[in-house]
Amino acid sequence: MQIAHRARVSLIALVAMVGASISSGASADSGIVRISVVKGGWFIGANGGWGTLIFHGRRYRLSVGGVDAGLVFGLSQTTLVGRVINIRRPSDVAGVYVAAGAGAAVGIGARLIQLANDKGAVLQLEGRQIGLIANLDLSGLAIALR
Repeated sequence: MQIAHRARVSLIALVAMVGASISSGASADSGIVRISVVKGGWFIGANGGWGTLIFHGRRYRLSVGGVDAGLVFGLSQTTLVGRVINIRRPSDVAGVYVAAGAGAAVGIGARLIQLANDKGAVLQLEGRQIGLIANLDLSGLAIALR
């Protein structure tokens, strides 16, 4: 009898936790992001730029910056457009995004990237990269609301 009661309580707790996680995920929203980043380096690189978040019909200005550790040679400018998902308010897009990457651009190239921050916001971006750059690095990209 004691085991059945504990099993029932455990099952109720599990259903409550799953229901809470589904409802909190269901209340998350999405927005449109456009960012422009200039990246350059010689062994160690840096990047900086600007952007815009459109969320519930309002525009929010973004600043972008970061450091690349690894092998970075050259200079490029990248313009990315896409979605940010799993946000509840504009400030959820702010944070540090980390990605490992390798790539090269000579002239104009395409870029596709997906990043996540510690708040659960996920950036799904695509765009073009212009410049002369080769990289094999670990990148940190910090986005802040201005």
